[in-house]
Amino acid sequence: MARSLCPGAWLRKPCYLQARFSYVRMKYLFFSWLVVFVGSWIIYVQYSTYTELCRGKDCKKIICDKYKTGVIDGPACNSLCVTETLYFGKCLSTKPNHQAKLGDQGNLSELVNLILTVADGDKDGQVSLGEAKSAWALLQLNEFLLMVILQDKEHTPKLMGFCGDLYVMESVEYTSLYGISLPWVIELFIPSGFRRSMDQLFTPSWPRKAKIAIGLLEFVEDVFHGPYGNFLMCDTSAKNLGYNEKYDLKMVDMRKIVPETNLKELIKDRHCESDLDCVYGTDCRTSCDQNTMKCTSEVIQPNLAKACQLLKDYLLRGAPSEIREELEKQLYSCIALKVTANQMEMEHSLILNNLKTLLWKKISYTNDS
Repeated sequence: MARSLCPGAWLRKPCYLQARFSYVRMKYLFFSWLVVFVGSWIIYVQYSTYTELCRGKDCKKIICDKYKTGVIDGPACNSLCVTETLYFGKCLSTKPNHQAKLGDQGNLSELVNLILTVADGDKDGQVSLGEAKSAWALLQLNEFLLMVILQDKEHTPKLMGFCGDLYVMESVEYTSLYGISLPWVIELFIPSGFRRSMDQLFTPSWPRKAKIAIGLLEFVEDVFHGPYGNFLMCDTSAKNLGYNEKYDLKMVDMRKIVPETNLKELIKDRHCESDLDCVYGTDCRTSCDQNTMKCTSEVIQPNLAKACQLLKDYLLRGAPSEIREELEKQLYSCIALKVTANQMEMEHSLILNNLKTLLWKKISYTNDS
């Protein structure tokens, strides 16, 4: 009888394969469970934060209770609490405590008169105690103050009314400069680089993009050394800009546009190790004095440079070949602007006007504009 040199060898290989398969399967199941657990925890935390800070029904109840007892008043109170024709829709932010102060603004007496006019919601020539309390609560918000100051400007959403610290502004049809709106759960799992590339695919035609860009340049003019002082744009991201059906730019979120005097007070003498410690919002940067280890008060980059940085890819993608080279040149000159440069204001005006002229000349006779 023939015998194998390795008795039982035919049994050992299947056992080894079975053991290896069990190990791989257990490893796969463990990592799958870990991914599901971590993902579920992230979604739970995000959802908890969202529901906690975007509690429209609770906000309405608190505001309406105060209105019915005469503590607050305003032109939007009746629509919100009595006829209920005003209601909360989409929650645009979960960030609390967006506060500002008046600071040492230019033409302060004129600004006070303007605020009193807005505070008189029923236009009876007098500001009631309820209206005064509402106005005071609202004046703690950057966005409300800026809307009051720029209420006659084209690119600022119109203030429709207020009730307590709730204010109602004009609806903007498109609430981002570009991109596609996705559920926040999906947003968590999309890499930021891929998201930016994807967003650039969902934009209007180039002439319409040029018109929107001109609107942003005009808004930069509106907040640059106006009658009530200079305002700094500290978050120039696409999600804070929108446009209407006529492709006129409208500011969607102005809470990070702050008076220059306020920013200097907030950031000066802040302890720092490097320039990275001297940032307010995402875009307002000063330098770190290495001798004193404190932040300086002068912002490095003006609003126009930050706006051009945002517009660079937006405008160059799909730009007509005959102006692309000149457009790119002007955009990079704009991005290079520094507050500390000699004759900065003259350069600011020159670059801004050149960009607007270049864009207007190209789109003034097109149907899309």
